[in-house]
Amino acid sequence: MIYDVTVIGGGIVGLATALRIKEQNPSLKLLIIEKEDVVAKHQTGHNSGVIHSGLYYKPGSLKATNCIRGYQMLLDFCEKEEIKYDLCGKVVVATRPEQISILDGLFERGKQNGLDGFKMLSSEQLKEYEPHVKGLKGFFVPQTGIIDYTDVCKKYLAKTQKLGGEIAFNEKVEGISTKNGVSVVKTSKNTYETKLVVNCAGLYSDKVGQMTDERANNLRITPFRGEYFEIKPEKQYLVKNLIYPVPDPNFPFLGVHFTRMIHGGVEAGPNAVLAFRREGYKKLDIHFGELFETLAWPGFRKVAAKYWQTGLGEMYRSFSKAAFTKALQELIPEIQSDDLVAGAAGVRAQACDREGGLVDDFAIFENQQAINVCNAPSPAATSSLSIGQTVSELVLKRF
Repeated sequence: MIYDVTVIGGGIVGLATALRIKEQNPSLKLLIIEKEDVVAKHQTGHNSGVIHSGLYYKPGSLKATNCIRGYQMLLDFCEKEEIKYDLCGKVVVATRPEQISILDGLFERGKQNGLDGFKMLSSEQLKEYEPHVKGLKGFFVPQTGIIDYTDVCKKYLAKTQKLGGEIAFNEKVEGISTKNGVSVVKTSKNTYETKLVVNCAGLYSDKVGQMTDERANNLRITPFRGEYFEIKPEKQYLVKNLIYPVPDPNFPFLGVHFTRMIHGGVEAGPNAVLAFRREGYKKLDIHFGELFETLAWPGFRKVAAKYWQTGLGEMYRSFSKAAFTKALQELIPEIQSDDLVAGAAGVRAQACDREGGLVDDFAIFENQQAINVCNAPSPAATSSLSIGQTVSELVLKRF
């Protein structure tokens, strides 16, 4: 059988894309290929479960437009499918004088992105939202929420299968070639013929992209591990909902923060350290081939030269619980090292270009053979249905 569309990757972006394609054209023969035995095994299943409002992203960027559109799509989907979520809101807090101008700029950016209900807060007003926070100034974002994205993925897949979509688990894509105008996708177990490949391979999206599009050679996925602590039950009263610092405007991470989770408990983190393998969830997870590729990439070496001080600080926090605690104490001085127990970790697929730029926006390459989603970090989970809609429109033009 020749499939019309083959989606590579069973994370939230691949599943949302498959669902949107089948919803709009149920007659298309669609296959999802996933190398694990379940969906959402990597980035999707290891993130903090935050529904992002669209606050941080450059107005008009793919991140901003897809996050804001995807946010409402996600909420509508969850309402219809009875998936649990909670729009609890978050506070963003400036703890040092030099952060106040950045905080004010973020507040304006949120308004430019069409968010309303923002509320600027004095030091005293912050206490009304988060009694244990210490900050000079902050603001409240009512749109931010919490969810379990693995639950969302399972529902995306169930609906896709109900519409006739198929999924092949435990199959790793090893090569893609062309034969008589049809793509031949070779996996670790089978060979599939398909008219169009859609690459949503996350941490390996550059590798899969290079099989069909030379432009993917200009990017490398650089894996950054984010490590979390969980707050002991007896100290969870210190955090009501979500508490974020003012982010470093030069670094595409949001800083360590506090997140209440949808199934109970409170997480603290993540930091952002270079992972020594793409799926390296533990400090000593090393794949020498992948690590060499990262270190040899000229773009990464430029990033390392530019951000070495930040990187060393993140690495120090990774190995020093005291340093991690100190970062958290900037927001909540009462938190102590003994209040924290080691939690989970996730790995973010961050594309880095040859010139040393950490690609800040979603990156989608299209040619006759394939559509490659080569950079879809946070807020991709919140944006998933919108990204899926964008990609499905590119797909459906061809059929």
